[in-house]
Amino acid sequence: MEKNWYVVHTYSGYENKVKANLEKRVESMGMQDKIFRVVVPEEEETEIKNGKRKVSKKKVFPGYVLAEIVMTDDSWYVVRNTPGVTGFVGSAGSGSKPTPLLPEEVEQILKRMGMEEARTGIDFAVKETVRVMEGPFADFTGTVEEIDNDRQKIKVHVNMFGRETPVELDFEQIAKV
Repeated sequence: MEKNWYVVHTYSGYENKVKANLEKRVESMGMQDKIFRVVVPEEEETEIKNGKRKVSKKKVFPGYVLAEIVMTDDSWYVVRNTPGVTGFVGSAGSGSKPTPLLPEEVEQILKRMGMEEARTGIDFAVKETVRVMEGPFADFTGTVEEIDNDRQKIKVHVNMFGRETPVELDFEQIAKV
């Protein structure tokens, strides 16, 4: 089963409370493998009052929370019965599964919040030789062992002092040789 982002409708003004309640329920009910991140989409708003600059967080979608869920009957039930939740957006009638957000929609929202940079597309392959461009292993070359697109990490075996050392790097830290 794959995890997707869903929009959860809440009572207005209860977004942060729902996030906290849901996170507590996930822990107490052992749902960490089904319900992952819970996000209240906010963005910073700067206003000038009496000549003073004031930065405040403003909810992008008042009355809504985003949740990353592997949708099963259990996870649906846990979210649906969290205090302050009025339902899922995109469910047609009771008992039907809600419609997940499209990856582009999620990326756009998270980017707007400054939570997630644009995903870096990579064209590296396992067993390919790469050069480390920055960080403590800069200028070393190594072999790609693993590529983790979700976390934007790449595991490279670097030859150091005559032995292979596995190093986890960000996509931006390496280049093709």
